[in-house]
Amino acid sequence: MTASGVPTAGRVTKEWAAEFPGFDAWKSLHLLRRIGPVVQGICLDRTTGDDGYLPTVHVHALTREFPVVSLMLGQRSARPSGMPDPVLFARHERDFAHAVGALREQSRLPLDELPSIDEIVRQYHAEARRRLEKGHGAAVPEMEDSVLVAAAAGRDELAGEGLVLARELSASWPKSSMPFDWPGSDAWLDGLAVRAGDRESLLSVVRGQAIAHKLGKIRDHLAPDGVRHDRLA
Repeated sequence: MTASGVPTAGRVTKEWAAEFPGFDAWKSLHLLRRIGPVVQGICLDRTTGDDGYLPTVHVHALTREFPVVSLMLGQRSARPSGMPDPVLFARHERDFAHAVGALREQSRLPLDELPSIDEIVRQYHAEARRRLEKGHGAAVPEMEDSVLVAAAAGRDELAGEGLVLARELSASWPKSSMPFDWPGSDAWLDGLAVRAGDRESLLSVVRGQAIAHKLGKIRDHLAPDGVRHDRLA
């Protein structure tokens, strides 16, 4: 607590970590838990005025080389109107319990229980469908992550489902929304299938990304053989 009575970012982080013991404090205002080739996070994203934070749940796949932990499948805590629902640091004590409850209720993936690889992958699938329905363009990263996370976890049938869905959706993606270096649907799908079929290479990327993002202190709740560690406390 500062002299003005406003809690520090460190204290806010600790209070959120205490509410969600399955997660570990990764950085200031950011909690993570690892589930094999993917991490699930609670990011207390600072507001533009730096006077508060927006509770945000997300995932990040470790199966691609990426310079930061991304906010994929991100959901910001929202009011009934759909507008973001920030928590001001000056009102943290008053609004904290409400913010925790709202995030628990709104998150599409469980926060108090460990989501399975299947649940996470199917949320990628659902997001890809939502993007198409809402006209938000191609969901290339979502579909790639869904296939590669499943493959890295040894869920070959689930990875196959993702490839089938990727083929179905890519046929409807508008050309204007495709990445500038898009090789074409067939070439992209063939390349994705090859990557999914090389689990050892995927696991090597996962190990490298865990080191790059300094995840050594983040517990991994999925053993190398795919067995879940369900005791989160």
